Amino acid sequence: MGRTPTEPGASETLGVLGAGAWGTALAIVLARRGRRVLLWGSDEARMARLAHERVHTSALPHVRFPDSLEIESDLKQVCQAASGLLVAVPSGAFRTVLRAIAPLCDDRTTLAWATKGLESGTHKRLSEIYAELLPGRPATVLTGPSFAREVAAGLPTALTAASDDPVSAETVASWLRGERLRVYTSDDVIGAEIGGAVKNVLAIAAGISDGLGFGANARAALITRGLAELLRLGIAVGGRTETLMGLSGVGDLVLTCTDDLSRNRRVGLALARGRSLGDIIGELGQAVEGVASAREVYALAREMGIDMPITEQVYQVLFAGRSPEAAVAALLNRDPKTETDGIAP
Repeated sequence: MGRTPTEPGASETLGVLGAGAWGTALAIVLARRGRRVLLWGSDEARMARLAHERVHTSALPHVRFPDSLEIESDLKQVCQAASGLLVAVPSGAFRTVLRAIAPLCDDRTTLAWATKGLESGTHKRLSEIYAELLPGRPATVLTGPSFAREVAAGLPTALTAASDDPVSAETVASWLRGERLRVYTSDDVIGAEIGGAVKNVLAIAAGISDGLGFGANARAALITRGLAELLRLGIAVGGRTETLMGLSGVGDLVLTCTDDLSRNRRVGLALARGRSLGDIIGELGQAVEGVASAREVYALAREMGIDMPITEQVYQVLFAGRSPEAAVAALLNRDPKTETDGIAP
């Protein structure tokens, strides 16, 4: 009550936790807006290289760091210096990082995350973990159709900052808004999170379809029926249809299913060509959220009695040894239904 959005300004210090491609891209954008930005990562040797080279050579090799972007390996220092923190670690590290920062953050620090996925082993949404570890604080998620490389290059992008507190949503949106980056606000945290988690699973399916040479017709059908699955699950857990049909749902789904910058799509393409999952992940060298999400989304859907046949077949290919060809056959041989079966209004 009585809070007002943080005014953007050069004197403001923000921290980005997670120095992968996405966290680094966000830190670059924040720094370009004149702020002091502290980019933190847990690997001290890697952070030392970033500080020396002033470029993320593996993920963003053509984008130099702005002068106001500082590399910091001391998490306590980041939390004490920053008025706002944006967490951009893989979902598997989300609980660990929140647990570490909980005793370090001032109550006035604005906290948000740009991580997508569900917690491994529990299929909890990240906002549920946040509520456990930082109870009573506004929860804000930054999501939407966005490749790190394009965001860092300054190409036009639209995102959504979803929060249970409108002031926090607007504050986080104001950090990033600029001529080439449009950030909307929303109060539907659940819908935003589900869209970001499920779309990665469906992107693996799209990659498998294209890798098997099934063409544009099959890809369009898969995206459309995948959206039906996303809607079923999202509405069942409390998300809203308009959110799932927006940037954080259908927008992110279309992007991730159709462009080879998507690591999840590339996993599907490689699986269709007979590569093993272990070899694929090793070659990519980065977290692929759709792999972990497939297990958790499938478990959550079964627990709630939600029909998600595409998700189920991705799970079977990744974890149960089913061939991509057998998975496609299982989908095509399902009993006929009306197109709107199981989709809530």
